[in-house]
Amino acid sequence: MRSIRNKMKQNKRLIGACLRKSVLCLEFRLSDMSRLLQLATTLLLTTTLAHAQPQPAAPQPQTQSKPNKKQRPLPENVEWLWQYTPDATNKDGRENDLVQDLRFMPFLEQYLTAPQTFWGFPIAGRYRSLPNTALDHLTVPGKVLADDNRYISISGCTVHFCPARGLLWVDLNGSHHLVVFAALDWIKEGRPTSDPAAEYTLWLFPNDPLSITGNVLHPPPALIKDIARWTAEPLAGSGVVQNITHAILVDPDGTPHEVAPSAFGVQPPPTPKSDTDNNAPVLKPRN
Repeated sequence: MRSIRNKMKQNKRLIGACLRKSVLCLEFRLSDMSRLLQLATTLLLTTTLAHAQPQPAAPQPQTQSKPNKKQRPLPENVEWLWQYTPDATNKDGRENDLVQDLRFMPFLEQYLTAPQTFWGFPIAGRYRSLPNTALDHLTVPGKVLADDNRYISISGCTVHFCPARGLLWVDLNGSHHLVVFAALDWIKEGRPTSDPAAEYTLWLFPNDPLSITGNVLHPPPALIKDIARWTAEPLAGSGVVQNITHAILVDPDGTPHEVAPSAFGVQPPPTPKSDTDNNAPVLKPRN
């Protein structure tokens, strides 16, 4: 009996030892599985976050920029101006119809590109553009005259102040046309415009540089002739010929040059006759 009992105790001890080992093995395996799951979870999160972050764009192959081609100048079509020159019905041309032609303002914008500072007041540091200034000085109709079947001169004045007169001169010869805008500006610090001695400045804006001296293009004789004719015309309703004492020639880039008014054909106005001057014969006393 003792031997049987001893064997049973040994068996229990063996069974207990095996059970303890199994539990330890199971715990070890569960622990390893937990670590593996944690590692797999960590790897999965890392991969997901890596894909979620914005990836840097692949470098694009650099292309050599092509050099800017020089812009072609706009075509110079000015033949349409001829229809407004004098005819049998309109001896002084049709200046009013000309300034209302839809092609006139684009024409001014194409040829008159210099800045101006003599007309108006600056708004936000900028003066009125030269094309708009020219249009202002031609708003009240004047004349559209043609000379030598080549030159056109367009004259007018500003609204409500006709002493501010304008002249647009165009040479229609060739493929490139010389265009000059001229304006008379009253020197406000002097006498009133009703006074024949009031002084004016002649402003000249050519689309090509002009010069009185040097190798630059000189003013054409036809331009000087037409400016002389225009400046010699008396103001409407007064008979006063404006006294032009200064002249400023402005390059297309805005550089001004003071020149003598006579260089552009301007002549001093005739001296007004005094009240005592008359052509009446001297009467002899009676005997």
